[in-house]
Amino acid sequence: MRRVLAGVLACVFAISANASLAQDKPPLKLGGILDMSSLYADITGSGSETAAKMAAEDFGGTVLGRKIEIVVGDHLNKADLSANIARDMIDNQGVEMIFDVAASATALAAAEIAKARGKIIMFNGPGSIRLSNEACGPYTVHYVFDTFAQANVTGLAAVKSGLDTWFFLTADYAFGQDLEKDTSNVVVKSGGKVLGSVRHPINTSDFSSFLLQAQASKAKVIGLANAGGDTINAIKQGAEFGITKGGQKISPLLAFVTDIDSVGLETAQGLLLAEAFYWDLNDDTRAFSKRFMERTKRVPTSAQAGVYSSVMHYLQAVKAAGTTDAAAVMKVMKETPINDMFAKNGRIREDGRMVHDMYLFEVKKPSESKGRWDDYKLLATVPGDQAFQPLSESRCPLVKK
Repeated sequence: MRRVLAGVLACVFAISANASLAQDKPPLKLGGILDMSSLYADITGSGSETAAKMAAEDFGGTVLGRKIEIVVGDHLNKADLSANIARDMIDNQGVEMIFDVAASATALAAAEIAKARGKIIMFNGPGSIRLSNEACGPYTVHYVFDTFAQANVTGLAAVKSGLDTWFFLTADYAFGQDLEKDTSNVVVKSGGKVLGSVRHPINTSDFSSFLLQAQASKAKVIGLANAGGDTINAIKQGAEFGITKGGQKISPLLAFVTDIDSVGLETAQGLLLAEAFYWDLNDDTRAFSKRFMERTKRVPTSAQAGVYSSVMHYLQAVKAAGTTDAAAVMKVMKETPINDMFAKNGRIREDGRMVHDMYLFEVKKPSESKGRWDDYKLLATVPGDQAFQPLSESRCPLVKK
C-alpha cells in the first residue's frame, strides 16, 4: 500500500511540476493581421481568427511546453497600418509567426517587417503573385491561392470555351493589377484578345461608369480583377445594367463562397470561378466545415480553411524541430508534405509557394441548389503543378536557376 501511495504521489508531483514548467514558459503567440471591418471581412476577418484558434485547440493547446495564443489586429486595408501592426506584434508582443494578412498591399507591407526581423509569415487571404516572386523571403509562405493560379484556371477554361475577347474591371492596387496582368497573359497565350481595361478605386460603391465602358467594348467577357465587396457590387450592378442579358459574360477572377451567397444564385448562376477549397468537396472538408459552422454560423472560405491548415502545419513543424527558430521550423515545413482537409500532398517550394490542387467550379442554378451554401458544381480539378506558376518562370531571388 505504501508503494502504491508513493507511486500515486510521484505521478501527482510530476504532473504538477510539468504544469508549473508550462506556466513558467511564455506563451507561443501567433498573430493574425486581418480585415475585421471592411470589404474583406467575410473572406478572412473573424472567421480567420476562429480557424486559427481551432487549429491551436486541435493541436492540443500547447507546444514545447508553451501555451499557444492567437492574437489579431485589424489593418483596415491600410498598408502602413499593417506594417505597424506587424512591427508591434513582433517587437512588443513577442509574436513568432504572422498569418493571413487579408489583402495584397497590406501583405506586401507586413512581409517587409517580417523579413527584416527573420520571422515566418504565412499568407492566406492575399493573392498577389509578387508575394512568391519579387517579394519572396526565406520565411515567407504563400499558402492558399495567387493571381497566376486564379488566372490560369479561370481564364484558360473561359477562352477554351469560346469566350475569347476580354475587358477588365480592375481594382487599382497590387492585387487587382497583378490579376489583370496574369489573366491577360493567359487569354493572349490561349489565342484570345484583350480589348481594354478600366481601373476603379478599392471599396467603391458605384460601378456604373466602369460597367458602361465594359459594356461598350462588346467584349464577350468582362473580367472582374477585384475581390470581396467590390466583386459583389460589380456583379449585382452588372445584372441591373442587363449586361449578361445582352450576351456578355461577367467572370469574377477571384470569388469566394461568401461572395456568391451575398450575390444570390439567381444573379450568380453560371459564373465560372477558381477556388482552392470548397466546404462540400469531400468528407474531410464537410467535417471541418461543420465544426467551423457551429462557431460562426457560416461555411469557411478557402482563405479561412487555409488559415487552419497553415497554422496546424506550422505547429507540427515547431514540435518536430523542437524550437521556434524560424530557419529550423521552415526547413521542416518545406520538407513535410501537407495532407489534411485543405490539401493532399501539398508542398512548400523554395519560393514559398505552397503547391496544391485548384478547382474550377460553376455556380449552380437556384433549381439545382439544395439550400444555402450549396452553390458550386465541380467542373475540373487542376493539379498544383499545372495551376501555379512554374519555378522556371519564378522571379524569386531564392530560386536557383
